[in-house]
Amino acid sequence: MPPAPPSLNGWIRSLKRNVQRVLVVCVLLLLNLGLTGCGPSDQPPRGVLLKALGLQIQLTQTAIAQSLELEPVGVPDVSRVRVEEQESIRLGEQRGIHLTGRFDWRLPADSVRVDSPFELFLERGERGQSWRLAQPVGSSDGTSQDWITHPLPIDSP
Repeated sequence: MPPAPPSLNGWIRSLKRNVQRVLVVCVLLLLNLGLTGCGPSDQPPRGVLLKALGLQIQLTQTAIAQSLELEPVGVPDVSRVRVEEQESIRLGEQRGIHLTGRFDWRLPADSVRVDSPFELFLERGERGQSWRLAQPVGSSDGTSQDWITHPLPIDSP
């Protein structure tokens, strides 16, 4: 077979370079997807975050209402959670997760929806099927943080 004209050889070389670039980009994308799969696997589901934030608001409301000798308002409506940071931490002898971000919420019988920052401490159950809201309560010995935990409801399948 006679050699291809120079313009055809240049076109083939250009095509090979373009195919190589596309392959490199595909490999990089696949690598990136694989690495993000190796991130924190303890990320709680969205439903757990909604329940934890609702419980945290309820606990705060109850404490304020008791100190003012008022009735608590009720269960808040929590929505649109945006996690900005997550880190693994120790909660006493247990492993936990510290999350910060923003969320929307409103009180019952209130039409105003509020966008607020949040900070949550969550502890995963021993079997990995449940979560608990953890709250710092000071230190009994002056050197380590003590925690109180509140179970979050488990969704039925």
